[in-house]
Amino acid sequence: MATKMNVHEVRVWGRGVRVFHWSLAIGVVLLLFTGFLAPRTWLRVHLITGAIVAGLLYFRVVWGVLGGRHARFVSFVPTPEECVRHLRGVVAGKVEHHLGHNPLGALMVIGFLVVLTAMVASGVTALGGVVKQGPLAAFMGYAGGVRALTIHYVLAIVVAVMIGAHLGGVALESMLTQQNLVRAMITGRKRTPSPPLPHVPPAWLLASVIVGGGICIAAAGVNVLARLPARGVPPASLDPTWTEQCGACHFAYPPSLAPAEVWNGIFDDLKHHYGGADASLSPALVAQLRAYADANAAGHWDTLAANVFRVRDPADPGRITATPYWRMMHAGIPDAEFAKDAVGSKATCDACHKDAETGRFAPQAIAIP
Repeated sequence: MATKMNVHEVRVWGRGVRVFHWSLAIGVVLLLFTGFLAPRTWLRVHLITGAIVAGLLYFRVVWGVLGGRHARFVSFVPTPEECVRHLRGVVAGKVEHHLGHNPLGALMVIGFLVVLTAMVASGVTALGGVVKQGPLAAFMGYAGGVRALTIHYVLAIVVAVMIGAHLGGVALESMLTQQNLVRAMITGRKRTPSPPLPHVPPAWLLASVIVGGGICIAAAGVNVLARLPARGVPPASLDPTWTEQCGACHFAYPPSLAPAEVWNGIFDDLKHHYGGADASLSPALVAQLRAYADANAAGHWDTLAANVFRVRDPADPGRITATPYWRMMHAGIPDAEFAKDAVGSKATCDACHKDAETGRFAPQAIAIP
């Protein structure tokens, strides 16, 4: 271990680095919580937090050029030789003193910036392709969104592992150097056995202009792109005849929730409609509704519901509530919830999904009575 010396404290971490560090820590923890543990209805919180984290990452890149001495990338990006030497020191229990980031800590900073940036990018891509929201909704298909979502989850796990490694490294480095690194990131001050380096003032004004201007431009661009029609999403309103005829007895399911062959099977046996009352219609009306269903069935659209509900239960292909995806997503909901007067049954989609008529089923639109 390093021995205690007659040292003095100097300010190392400026306000910009400290605010960024703790804000990012809170943001990442909230992202992991809302992504892995919170209900799907927390998607709005997840998205807002992700946007804040994206802004923080942008600020840190700018601050890495225009910040104070120890905030700038040129002051702490290590060489391979420095990393190996420091690692050997850690193994030996005796490390060199570093006023700013040590070589391994510097690699962790760079790693966090890269992985979190990739995490934000994959999240925006998944949002556009799977949920059909955000700036990429007009360009991303469902299949690409699913791939991006898989990458997003993997990166989230990587970030969680990196956090554990970071905390362990801080604890070990604090012990070996006999410095409280957590306290240093709060106060900004560290002890040094050597005279402090000349002060490099941060370019606050220029950084503020670049960060503020960049965020405003990005926000405007996101707003414009998010207003474009989402790719593969059916019209928000159903055909009036479809709504009138189907909605007379039950929720009028959007045609995009089932393949054409399922709808044709339903129209072929309206006399025994799901084992209930006779739902026969005139041949002309059946032909009109069948044509509408054929033109708007799941195979024509690219929403999450249209894709997942194409996979049916062979034993009961006509029921959405029998599909594997429906069962998986509703597995944790007790039957008593569906039996409530405010819901009615498992088939009453619009009781909990306020956008059910559109066929989008956005997580933010879920409200269980």
